[in-house]
Amino acid sequence: MTNIGIKLLEQSDEEELFKFELENRAFFESKFLLRHSSYYSFDNFKTIIKQLIEEQGKDLVYMYLIKTEDGEIVGRVNLVSITRGNFNKAELGYRIAERHQGKGYTTNAVRLVLDEAANTHKLHRIEAGTSPDNIGSQIVLIKNGFQFTGRYNQYIYQNGKWIDGINFEKILD
Repeated sequence: MTNIGIKLLEQSDEEELFKFELENRAFFESKFLLRHSSYYSFDNFKTIIKQLIEEQGKDLVYMYLIKTEDGEIVGRVNLVSITRGNFNKAELGYRIAERHQGKGYTTNAVRLVLDEAANTHKLHRIEAGTSPDNIGSQIVLIKNGFQFTGRYNQYIYQNGKWIDGINFEKILD
């Protein structure tokens, strides 16, 4: 397995990330929520990236690229819905390119982002959710010390049907 690293999203990543999203569009749309077709317009994509970077500067999200040693983007791992104050938490999300599934990249990237969450962003709790049939994602979470917290019935409407959600959490301190 090739070693990977994570880096915060920057405006200079927009072309390479756009290519990554286009190459994996069909795969991601079969697994995750569909993105509006405008997401795949490069001009719109640049605007989205600019907004995400502004949100990072405001401590609202942290968008990380997962890269191999040679600099190839193989996925994304994100901390979103950051809530400070009494909760001091974020939600974790991630996606790996279809051709890089099963190589351990996600497990390693989540480990790295948890370190960033605790030590750089000073978060207390990370929450994550997955569909019941996404066993690979559940394994990634369990390998990284997440605990199962519950299940929501008919939680999200995806690809024409309601699906359940399985929830996990990890306390960082």
